[in-house]
Amino acid sequence: MKTTKKYGRKADLALGMWVKLARAANTMSILTIRDIATYGLTESQFGVIEALGHLGPMKVGELCAKNLSSGGNMTVVVDNLERDGLVERLRCEDDRRAYIVQLTAKGKTLFDDIFVMHAKFVTGLVFSALSDEEISKLSELLKKLGLSLKEKLKNTERTLREDD
Repeated sequence: MKTTKKYGRKADLALGMWVKLARAANTMSILTIRDIATYGLTESQFGVIEALGHLGPMKVGELCAKNLSSGGNMTVVVDNLERDGLVERLRCEDDRRAYIVQLTAKGKTLFDDIFVMHAKFVTGLVFSALSDEEISKLSELLKKLGLSLKEKLKNTERTLREDD
């Protein structure tokens, strides 16, 4: 039995979609974090290893952007991965203030070993609920929504800067 207050057809549709999207994303996140933990990694550590494994060496700031993480948090994550022998920092030749982070041989082996298993785990989660066609359509719609929201965010930030 629905107990939500009604705000009009469009508002009810938008709010209902948002709640469903948030709940699905939260549940997916919990399940994938649990899978990542079986490899002895945190979500942030896995994110760094995944980014470096797929994209190659990058600056700490680029890792922050890829993993939606702050510089302070990323420093701790990279410190711990370096301590475990999974990544190494190299001075950036273009900018002596910056460091490039890359996987070590041990980190590359770990990436190669675990990412395929994690991909199978995620595939199982998604395909247990949706068909190929539904996954494609949902991906397309989420991309469309995300790009539109990103543009609104940019415009909002631009307006805020202009008001200063």
